[in-house]
Amino acid sequence: MLMITRILILLFIFIIINLITLSICQDLTPSFCNDNNANFSINSTYHRNLDNALSSLTDDTSITYGFYSHSIGQTPNQVNVIALCRGDVEPNECRSCINDSITRVREKCPNKKVATIWFEYCMLRYSNMTILGNLDITVAVTLRNSENAWNVTGFKLGLDQLINQLINDAPKGGSLRKYASNGTNGPTFTTVYGIMQCTPDLSQNQCYNCLNSAMSIIPNCCDGKRGARILLPSCNIRYEDNKLFNDTVIIAPFAPPPTQSQPPPLSPPPQQKSSGNGSNTTIIVIITFVGSTSLVIVVVVFVCVFKRRKRNQKQHPPENLVYMERDIDETSTVDSFQYSFGVIKTATKDFSENNKLGQGGFGSVYKGKLQNGQDIAVKRLSRDSGQGEQEFKNEVVLLARLQHRNLVRLIGFSLEGPERLLMYEFVENASLDQFIFDPTKRAMLDWERRYKIIEGVARGLLYLHEDLPLKIIHRDLKASNVLLDAEMNPKIADFGMARLFADDQTQGNTSRIAGTYGYMAPEYAMHGQFSVKSDVFSFGVLLLEIVTGKKNHTFQNGVMTEDLLSHAWKSWRDRTVTSLIDRTLCTTSVPDMIRCVHIGLLCVQEEVNNRPTMALVVLMLGSLSVSLLVPTEPAFFLHSRTNPEKPLFEEYTSSTSGPSGQLKNKSRSSQRSIASDISMNDLYPN
Repeated sequence: MLMITRILILLFIFIIINLITLSICQDLTPSFCNDNNANFSINSTYHRNLDNALSSLTDDTSITYGFYSHSIGQTPNQVNVIALCRGDVEPNECRSCINDSITRVREKCPNKKVATIWFEYCMLRYSNMTILGNLDITVAVTLRNSENAWNVTGFKLGLDQLINQLINDAPKGGSLRKYASNGTNGPTFTTVYGIMQCTPDLSQNQCYNCLNSAMSIIPNCCDGKRGARILLPSCNIRYEDNKLFNDTVIIAPFAPPPTQSQPPPLSPPPQQKSSGNGSNTTIIVIITFVGSTSLVIVVVVFVCVFKRRKRNQKQHPPENLVYMERDIDETSTVDSFQYSFGVIKTATKDFSENNKLGQGGFGSVYKGKLQNGQDIAVKRLSRDSGQGEQEFKNEVVLLARLQHRNLVRLIGFSLEGPERLLMYEFVENASLDQFIFDPTKRAMLDWERRYKIIEGVARGLLYLHEDLPLKIIHRDLKASNVLLDAEMNPKIADFGMARLFADDQTQGNTSRIAGTYGYMAPEYAMHGQFSVKSDVFSFGVLLLEIVTGKKNHTFQNGVMTEDLLSHAWKSWRDRTVTSLIDRTLCTTSVPDMIRCVHIGLLCVQEEVNNRPTMALVVLMLGSLSVSLLVPTEPAFFLHSRTNPEKPLFEEYTSSTSGPSGQLKNKSRSSQRSIASDISMNDLYPN
């Protein structure tokens, strides 16, 4: 009888194990398998390298900070693997999670050269491309709680406060760990807990930009929800209305796993004498087994039905798991941004004149409201733009992939017949020039706000220059292309003149000069040469305008009117920089203002190589400990009768340009580029 009982128990355990296996069919472990990357063949060199890299990833038990990396092989069969555990996870639990993820990623992404998988406490990523030190925000996965917060307003206020703290702390974590967690109380007893984490191989700026990209997704996926996870290959965000992290572990880096002696073997339990109740015990065991087996069968049937229903409803992804693939080279996802003309027409009340924000060179801009209550700005392009359908879609995909809190975000587009519509997030406070150059509104921008705007624009440019798979040169940065949201946070707009660079490309040339006088670098305006340093020059001009409150071409110096760069340099040379500062500003921050003038003059150096990169600019703005070089005299080449703020669409040729660098005017309609047709010029015009 005892043998029968043991057999029944073993059968029961076997069924339970099968149940666990079957439950994988409802697994919601988020993962990303790059279908565009070539597959590897079974038993190929890449396959063997991948197996070796994964199997040996966690062999080094001396690593106690939760980040593992390993590379095996040579190009093109090199395999690069990283794994990251959440900052509050114990080392043993960390390695266990990573090993589980290795098993699961093989199942979910078989034969793929590029894959990422996220677990509750860890993530795993491998690729045939270099991973370490490269920011990757090309993929985003969101998971959200389907329920709304009890007090949505209070929850959002608490969440905003928490996010601002975490995004300030996490990037500063150092080379071993970039992790922050905390909780905050909102109004009416609302408590929010959150976690932010980057892979520690990223720089501080890269981590900040990655978290910014993740944050920009929250309003669209999870607004007002009780909790959400935003998962990117290089960073992640999680927040909930209940505590989700372990305080005792995150105070300090992982401690080495404790060494414990083996406990003495347990003494066998004393033998129980047989009694006449043996048959009753067997009956009880059989009844228990039958009941448990019935329950298992019911659960298995439920799981399989659930799996079948999910398979039949594949076109409707579960509410708590939404995949958003973001790849700057990926045009196949363009349909995910496309809206019907009718939806946008309804949102703008049939393009009502009452909703019209302004008229630009390439179309009209209207305010609208989607059915979910989101305010939008819609640009209705002129029907004679002459742009092809595929060209228009390619530009849309590029703009839609720009995800940063300091860039205006493209929400979607419509392309039906001759109608071409671009739908952007609505930015409440219009453009910076409407504040900084207005005698009345300028007073609303105290130094703290202005410094916040300067830093935000710098971070936005840094994102374009260094934190994307391809460099993007804006080419038309100016005060009217910086929009301000409700909290006066800056958002760079108008990418109509932007150009793409490969990672290893440093400079480009064009025969078509497009931009705005007064902000254009001399090498670009005179010779058509542009680079990231062209944007740095424009940023320097903008920075000086923000500090002085004056336009770059109308700086009044006593009875004389001269350009801002010339006057700023003379003031620096003569040690009278304080005369530059906007009189509406409080004098308590004069040292910071003088430092900003110094940085601005460094950005407008005539020699390209003497200008700092935007990474260095962000560093100089964020740390007083960074010493500044002595600026040299900038180039004063813009003394002309041409309106310095007039958009320029001109072509440079050797036959029409002499030593003075004069430019030959061309018809604007005949010279505009494809990108110009979908630009955000006059998105929020005066």
